[in-house]
Amino acid sequence: MKNLHKMSFGFIKKSMTRTFISFLSFLIIFSLMLPSGCAKKEKVIKIGVILPLTGEAAKYGQSAKRGLDLALEEINASGGVRGKKLSLIYEDSKADPKEGVNAIQKLITIHKVPAIIGAMASSVTLAIAPIAEKNKVVLLSPASSAPKITYAGNYIFRNCYSDIYEGTKMADYIWNETSYRSIAIIYINNDYGIGLKRAFEKRFTELGGKVIISEPYEFGSTDFHTQISKVKNANPDAIYIIGYGEMGRLLIQAKEIGLSKPFFSCIMFEDPDILKIAREAAEGVIYTFPSYDPKSQEKQIRDFVRAFKKKYGQIPDGFAANSYDALKILALAIKKGGGDSEGIKDALYTVRDFPGVTGKTSFDANGDVKKPIGIKTVKDGRFIWLKFRY
Repeated sequence: MKNLHKMSFGFIKKSMTRTFISFLSFLIIFSLMLPSGCAKKEKVIKIGVILPLTGEAAKYGQSAKRGLDLALEEINASGGVRGKKLSLIYEDSKADPKEGVNAIQKLITIHKVPAIIGAMASSVTLAIAPIAEKNKVVLLSPASSAPKITYAGNYIFRNCYSDIYEGTKMADYIWNETSYRSIAIIYINNDYGIGLKRAFEKRFTELGGKVIISEPYEFGSTDFHTQISKVKNANPDAIYIIGYGEMGRLLIQAKEIGLSKPFFSCIMFEDPDILKIAREAAEGVIYTFPSYDPKSQEKQIRDFVRAFKKKYGQIPDGFAANSYDALKILALAIKKGGGDSEGIKDALYTVRDFPGVTGKTSFDANGDVKKPIGIKTVKDGRFIWLKFRY
């Protein structure tokens, strides 16, 4: 019995030894295979994006997305950044601050991105900026202009103009280039509209002019007869309108009521749908616009427009151009500062005269952009330049 026990134990011992050797051989083979398997896995730097991809502001978000996707394609085709490809993770804000908050929390907690491009609507950017600042995640907006964003935090940047800058420039233009001294304002009642109205009003009154009436309307409005009637009764020299695509209907209704005063507007006026709706009612409207000209013969802009048209079959608008620049600037910051949010933030503050398609771009101590702005008008149903840089 004792011998039998010894034989059984020996058999088990030999089996365990063979099993262990087989397992060890497997581990060695697996370890040899592992490096080549991992090498196939691409290393990426994830960048979050928050845009209105659906809803009433979707056309602006989709345009921005096309600009970003083209920039991404070009950056990755040239080797990426620091030997890594960039990856964009899109979240839809629907131009709604609550949706924006949900989006940024997902990008930070789940995807752990070091930087986010967005948002577009100022109300969304103002809602998400405190979250980005608290979590030390860089937020770079290509289209939010509310003055409050200037003081939103050290990690908050934008490569579009502040309302203070744009409103001031339009006030300067009206005062210096025309004889109009009393102005009425019709504006959208959100952070964008209020910020731009206040900036224009402050500067115009400083110069000696008067804003004799200001009439707000709500986002999504289609009937402006009440506001237009009040402005007509106030009898200003000219009217400054601030809004989005609905400004086409506003101009049509102004014409129907017989309000035949000169109209001035904002960057958002350059929207082909406004011309389709307003037609001749849009003739002569003068508005501020970034110094971006898709017809420019500058090589960089020409190459951008050609590539965009080849990819999407259309001419890139200002939203596409500004968003294209935003990702290129962010890639430069990652290259200079590394892939963590602190390094990206510090590098963005050092950006000076970046050669963007929307003009030479720099950031000030508040993360606000410094670049040229221009003045355009509508003539014969087309958007044309009055002053490329003002």
